[in-house]
Amino acid sequence: MSLDIPPHAPHPWFGTADDCLLIGGRTITGLAAQAGQTPFYVYDRGVMTRKVEQLRAALPREVHIHYAMKANPMPAVVRHMLGLVDGLDVASVGEMQVALDAGASSSLVSFAGPGKTDAELARAAAAGITVNIESEREIRVLAAIGARTGVRPRVAVRVNPDFELKTSGMKMGGGPKQFGIDAERVPEALESIGTSPLEFQGFHIFSGSQNLRADAIVEAQQKSVALAARLARHAPGPVRTLNIGGGFGIPYFPEERPLDLAPIAANLRELVPQAAQAMPGAQLVLELGRYLVGESGAYVCRVIDRKISRGQVFLVCDGGLHHHLAASGNFGQVIRKNYPVVIGNRIQGEARETASVVGPLCTPLDLLADRMNLARASEGDLVVVLQSGAYGLSSSPRAFLSHPPAVELLV
Repeated sequence: MSLDIPPHAPHPWFGTADDCLLIGGRTITGLAAQAGQTPFYVYDRGVMTRKVEQLRAALPREVHIHYAMKANPMPAVVRHMLGLVDGLDVASVGEMQVALDAGASSSLVSFAGPGKTDAELARAAAAGITVNIESEREIRVLAAIGARTGVRPRVAVRVNPDFELKTSGMKMGGGPKQFGIDAERVPEALESIGTSPLEFQGFHIFSGSQNLRADAIVEAQQKSVALAARLARHAPGPVRTLNIGGGFGIPYFPEERPLDLAPIAANLRELVPQAAQAMPGAQLVLELGRYLVGESGAYVCRVIDRKISRGQVFLVCDGGLHHHLAASGNFGQVIRKNYPVVIGNRIQGEARETASVVGPLCTPLDLLADRMNLARASEGDLVVVLQSGAYGLSSSPRAFLSHPPAVELLV
């Protein structure tokens, strides 16, 4: 079952009934009634489950899958993902608390991100989660916490590699970066960890995100394992975990197509024994966020007004960039492109038109679709932005211009 949205890639998870969008087997109009309002986000737990199942079937069984909560930290989503994956990666103590409240074992949670405060590091140490060290300062602070409390904080070193994930949407490693410790300085950091009351766990190498080129991911993974093997010679103890990041993308824009898992899986089957030889007993971890949840979600808003300005149709909706910054093009896009958008209660419609979807905010940046081919819509119809399960509501300026909040549903 797939939903065709020319010229975007077909959506493989959602369907239609009587020209109405189905998510989780429910019509979009029924979901709007359940939400009790527009705008709202809806996430399909079945899609998340099937995405993890697809990965498990393709990858070597030795590869562990962690969910990067920053993609979607909704507590109900986290609880569902916790039952599917091998661990959770958090980017704040707020996310850490959501993970622990969801029932995650502290041994399965790791905490990454630059600029961790002393108080945040103390909370992470007390909780027993693994802190991915981003600087020499964090080593000093955690060592002082360990000496003061008698608890040995669990730490891994986040490495800023001397390479990057080519063609990635966001480059998180290579060159000067605020993330991690430069690879050439890691041996000294490992020596410091070895003389401190810290429990060394391993390495975290996250070089980029949102990549649809399997060859680029394969190259980055090969370089990550080779780099970790070299650094392991300086480690103060056995490498228990090697997190080689993620980078797996999903298709958002016209002409983009889904990532081919086959060459990545074949490469990992070769890397697993290499990593085991260099770092016996180490768990090889993939840290994935949007790849697991991005396709499961949709953002839904309602047409409030239909306007024609000098021949151009504008569908003015009750939702916009304050709930979905990424779809507006203001979350990392250099040249704005349209997310896949449909009129949810009339997918094909009796007539088609070229229209722009805009929100209620007093700024021209509030644009959800720019001159797209859509079913002809009227006041009250539902506009649906697909591929919205990751970096949606929590990544948007919800307080901007003080409009009402969106709600979230997990179905």
